[in-house]
Amino acid sequence: MKSDRGDKGSHRIPIRFEDADDEPRSADSNPSETESEDLVQEPENLFAGEDLDEEDLGGGPDTAELIATRSELKRVETDNAELKDRIARLQADFENYRKRVERERSETYNRVVADLATKLLPVLDNLKRALEAEASVEAGESDEFRHFVSGVDLIYKQLNGVLEALGVKPIAAVGEQFNPHIHEAVVTEATDDYEPDTVMQEIVAGYRIGDKLIRPALVKVATRK
Repeated sequence: MKSDRGDKGSHRIPIRFEDADDEPRSADSNPSETESEDLVQEPENLFAGEDLDEEDLGGGPDTAELIATRSELKRVETDNAELKDRIARLQADFENYRKRVERERSETYNRVVADLATKLLPVLDNLKRALEAEASVEAGESDEFRHFVSGVDLIYKQLNGVLEALGVKPIAAVGEQFNPHIHEAVVTEATDDYEPDTVMQEIVAGYRIGDKLIRPALVKVATRK
């Protein structure tokens, strides 16, 4: 009879033990090390793209929140641009409105003052004629009469001051070139003392307020001999 020990010894598997001095295996023979190197590589910047969606960023609640935040930021930037444009338009409209109101107010003021001056100018003309007439009176008049003339002259100057304060200005006439827009020639005279079409004499004073003509000046104009 054969021994069972001899049968068992024929099926033994040899085992090889490596010493510490043996050379380590190469990187190619250990795929686990390559996989570890891939895992430690830095991930791409999540903010590098302009239009990244949840799939591009790998999914997850943090990624979804990031995408929602960027969408909200774009919406706020769009709303901000629209509000700035609207404010600029409102400012331009207000500036145009302010200029229009000022122009209308100025035109209304000039029209009212012109109507008032039209009623007062005949009175001013009569006072001026009275002073010119009294100037030709002999100096032998009484003191009372001279005081009366002084009072008339004071009223004339005060009335002129009121009109001037309202913006009513007299039109320059004598020595000026005749201008049909502000002068009205009622008399002409051929003379060598003035250049042709020069105002020689102011018969009735003219007035204006701003660019608005209240009354043209009635004048005598020189002509060529």
